[in-house]
Amino acid sequence: MGLFTKEIAIDLGTANTIIIYNDKVVVDEPSIVAIERSSGKIIAVGKKAQMMHGKTHENIKTIRPLRGGVIADFHAAEHMIREMIKMIDLRKSWFPPALKMVICIPSGITQVEERAVKDSAEQAGAKEVRLIHEPMAAAIGIGIDVLEPIGNMVIDIGGGTSEIAVIALGGIVNNKSIRIAGDEFNSDIEEYMRKQHNINIGERTAERIKIEVGAALTDIDNPPPDYAVHGRDMLTGIPKEVIVNHAEIAHALDKSISKIEAAVLNALEMTPPELAADIFETGIYLAGGGSLLRGLDKRIHMRTKLKVHVAEDPLRAVARGTGIALKNFDKFTFLIK
Repeated sequence: MGLFTKEIAIDLGTANTIIIYNDKVVVDEPSIVAIERSSGKIIAVGKKAQMMHGKTHENIKTIRPLRGGVIADFHAAEHMIREMIKMIDLRKSWFPPALKMVICIPSGITQVEERAVKDSAEQAGAKEVRLIHEPMAAAIGIGIDVLEPIGNMVIDIGGGTSEIAVIALGGIVNNKSIRIAGDEFNSDIEEYMRKQHNINIGERTAERIKIEVGAALTDIDNPPPDYAVHGRDMLTGIPKEVIVNHAEIAHALDKSISKIEAAVLNALEMTPPELAADIFETGIYLAGGGSLLRGLDKRIHMRTKLKVHVAEDPLRAVARGTGIALKNFDKFTFLIK
C-alpha cells in the first residue's frame, strides 16, 4: 500500500497554512475561506479569499477558521484543509491516495482542541494523523539538535499565539503559551489609528502597516520610510490619508510586546537550573512571523541580557520542522487516542 500513501506535513497556522510534500513547500496560503451565505458553498480559499476579506457584500462572508491557534469554525477548517490539499499535485491515480499527515499545533491547547484538529484532518481525507507541538517543530526547523541533553529556549510568535518553550532531550521541559501575537498586534494598530488619528482602518491595512513600519523599539538601526495609510475619517466619514512612522507603531505595540516579555521571564523562572545554565550559553531562538518585527530581538536581549538569534526564514521554520518530523514519524510526533 506504500504506493498509494502520500505523506504531507501541515503547519496549520492562524494567519497562514503551509503544506510540505516531498520536502518542498507546495502550499503557502493565508488561512482564510470565503463562503456564499445562501448556499454555504466555498467560493475561495487562501490568497483569493484574503483579497475579498473586508470587502464582501451580504451574500459572501470571509471566515478565518483558526483563532488563537485553535479551530474556531470546524466546518470551515475542514473545507480549508481539503481545498489546500487539492492544491498539491498528488499525481492523479485511479485511487485517491491515503494521506498520512503530521500537523503542527500550539503547545498550550486542550485535548478537546487537539481532537478538533485531528477530526478536521480526518474529515479532509487523512488516514493517519500525528500531531507535533509548535515550539518543538520550530526548534527542529531552526536546526537545533533537540535530542541532545542541552537546554534550548525557543519563542515562536505566530498569528494567534506566542509559544515560549524550553526544549531538551527531544521533549518540552516547560512551556508558556499566550494568545498575544500577530493578530493582537494588528488590533493594537487599529485602535491606535482610531485614537490618535481619528481614522478607521481594517484588519488588512493594519497588517500592511505592521509589515511596512512595524517596530518593537522607537530607536532602531535602518528605520523604514514613513508609510501612507488610507482609511475612513471618523468625524466626516470621508476616506483620507495619514502618514505614520515606525516610532508611532512601536508605541502602539508596546503593551502587547511587554506581555510577551513577561511570559519569557516567567518561562525562564520555571526553568530547572541546569537547563538555565545551558540557555545562558545557547541564548534564545526566535521563530514565526512575529519575530520579523524590527528591533524585537534587541528588545528581548535588553530585557533578558541573553543572546537572541532570529531564525533564517522565520515564517517557515515551523513548517520545515514539521516536514522533518514527518520523516522521523515516531520520534517527535504524538498520537491522540
